Amino acid sequence: MSQHHSPQKALKRPIKRAASHPWVESLARFGYTAKGLVYLTIGWLAAQAATGSGGRTTDTEGALHTLMIPPFGSMILGVVAIGLLGYALWRIVQALLDPLHSHEKVSLKRVLQRLGYAFSSLAYCGLAITAVKLILGAASVSGGNGDSSNTPQDWTARLLAQPFGQWIVGLGGLLTIGLGVSYLYQSYKLKFRDEFKLNEMNTTERFWTIRLGRFGIAARGIVFGVIGIFLIIAAWKFDPSEAIGLGGALQALAEQPFGSWLLGSVAFGFIAYGIYSVLEARYRRIVG
Repeated sequence: MSQHHSPQKALKRPIKRAASHPWVESLARFGYTAKGLVYLTIGWLAAQAATGSGGRTTDTEGALHTLMIPPFGSMILGVVAIGLLGYALWRIVQALLDPLHSHEKVSLKRVLQRLGYAFSSLAYCGLAITAVKLILGAASVSGGNGDSSNTPQDWTARLLAQPFGQWIVGLGGLLTIGLGVSYLYQSYKLKFRDEFKLNEMNTTERFWTIRLGRFGIAARGIVFGVIGIFLIIAAWKFDPSEAIGLGGALQALAEQPFGSWLLGSVAFGFIAYGIYSVLEARYRRIVG
């Protein structure tokens, strides 16, 4: 029996060693903090828009533009860029090694989650590059909802131009809705608690981590669901202009009946998620 498990145990040791390297762990925790700041900014702007006190519905790139405030904007954005790059690298580690679940058997669920880590890594790497371009003055100022020129409509149009493009975009919409539903399930079942060092937290920290995590993750689930629905509409109509990103999803919520309430709820959910991400930076388990 011990012989049967020895190769698996031998594989776990280098995985755990690589993932728990001080530099990897520091970058991961710094990355969660930077991610939290971005979501706090999005949520704060959306909350202001919902309450009619200014603000706007924007996406992650729009949040970076907002952080670029003189006289210390470049410095703040530089720190955030390093953090986002650290988070992107951590996602690569998760995709390749899956250190928190290295003791589990390979399953379809784990494979899909690792693919998700890989896509997340690309997204946050792109966001870090955008931050650097902003610092260097190479990025144009976003308008409207904060989307850049490389919008969801752009890549939806490119996909629709491919063979079976409508099916690809439609499948992407279904997968995005599925991701949103999985976030709602995580929120309802409190699945995210397993990723925290709960034994190192006091009662107050545990209470707020669970409440903020539940609210924030549910808000993300709603937004991903809206994005997925619009992707399916874009595929159905063969119209890339129907596709929206995060900023567009927030704007779509604002345009519904009781839109200010809907937008406000999701906005405060994003603020909660931002604070939750900062708590992740301190208490998240990096290896299993």
